[in-house]
Amino acid sequence: MENALKVNRKTALRTATLLLFRTQMMYLNKRITKNRASVLALGALLFLHAQATSAEDLVYEIEAFFAPNANKPTENIFKNTTPISSICRVHIPAQCQSLNIFSLRFDGFAADSTGPFLANHTNPREGAMFKVPSTFKDVVVNHVGTNRTEVVQMRIAGVGSSWRMPRPPGVSAWGLGEGGAGWDQQWREAPSPCMRTGHLAAGVQDASFFWIVPEGAGACSRQPTMDVNWFTLRSLEFAYELKTPNPLGMADGQYTGSTSYSVGRGNDFDFGDLMNVVSGNTFNFNFTLTVEHQLKIEVPPGGNKVELVPQGGWQAWLNQGRKPTRLFRDQTFSISSSSAFKMTLECQHQADNTCALKDPVSDQTVALDIAVSLPYGLNSRGGEAVKSRPLRLDGVGTDFFQPAFYVSRGEGTLHFEVGRDEVEKMLVSGVTNTYSGDVTVIWDSEV
Repeated sequence: MENALKVNRKTALRTATLLLFRTQMMYLNKRITKNRASVLALGALLFLHAQATSAEDLVYEIEAFFAPNANKPTENIFKNTTPISSICRVHIPAQCQSLNIFSLRFDGFAADSTGPFLANHTNPREGAMFKVPSTFKDVVVNHVGTNRTEVVQMRIAGVGSSWRMPRPPGVSAWGLGEGGAGWDQQWREAPSPCMRTGHLAAGVQDASFFWIVPEGAGACSRQPTMDVNWFTLRSLEFAYELKTPNPLGMADGQYTGSTSYSVGRGNDFDFGDLMNVVSGNTFNFNFTLTVEHQLKIEVPPGGNKVELVPQGGWQAWLNQGRKPTRLFRDQTFSISSSSAFKMTLECQHQADNTCALKDPVSDQTVALDIAVSLPYGLNSRGGEAVKSRPLRLDGVGTDFFQPAFYVSRGEGTLHFEVGRDEVEKMLVSGVTNTYSGDVTVIWDSEV
């Protein structure tokens, strides 16, 4: 017998001697692999890229994948391994990592001014203004094949662009002193409520910048110290932050959903009253989250043959005629689980709501009580530890177990027992009987 029993494998546990029974166990190791045109690269992972399908429809595909990691069993989260744009990959990787944000760049973005930016204007909407949806937004994702739903949260956490303007005045229009001295401070340091990243790359007429946007922040803007006749934005780079659901509470398979942000004056992505976005007026985000759980059971060698014996063995009965009060055996197993599961029974012989053992000579049956104890981290529906929980044919009480974290090879126990009243029926002086039966214990992740 193989000790690691996987999907669709059954192994019979055979009778050994005197008073024992055959047990059959089936273990489900649920794994889902989907063939998709796009490639997933997550071990709790997010893959994200952008494409323009029309002037009005800018689409970002977000894909996520979760599988448990035995080396890090408490890290039960979706981890982003998305190819990121240069700002978080090259220029400010430490800041992005500390803030748990990831950058994207859309080179096809374009916006042109419809009028001049006047020097030292007081209305922030009349110049270089950047307002992004920095508050978390709920995105409902639906499980493919069922009606289960989960919620992903998303917000924009940083913004940057490449701008260009005429010369003169060139970049000196943004100077803080005579001759344009200190112009770079305006774009490198970031205006409130945005926060600096220290990133700035500039020429005489153009520059690229990037600012951090705190959660719930408003618009960030700059006023030139000299009139600027025209101003253009070419490319848009932004950082995003995600809050993903707990994968341990999600079903195997795929979850899909989508959300969109409007672009332009007064919209989610707002660049002020004097900037006309010419590359599209909507950013769409399509989400696909794929969850691949593990449920794996291992039994030690010989664990498929279970012999029931009294406390202290059979000597008291054989030598002194003292009947045992019960017959029992505890069989350990190891379990690895990252998902909810249930446990059920199937029996060769049945006694009310449990299995039975049968003597083929007398045709007599006795009830066999079966219970389970699960390792720390695997709890019942109400969050209680599972200790000697009875296994019944109707499944009541064992229809839902939930991991608090990924349990990797935790030790559980199956408890088998014939109680006092049933033992009285079995042990008759001078008569030899052999009771046996097949029992199938099922761990099932389809809950």
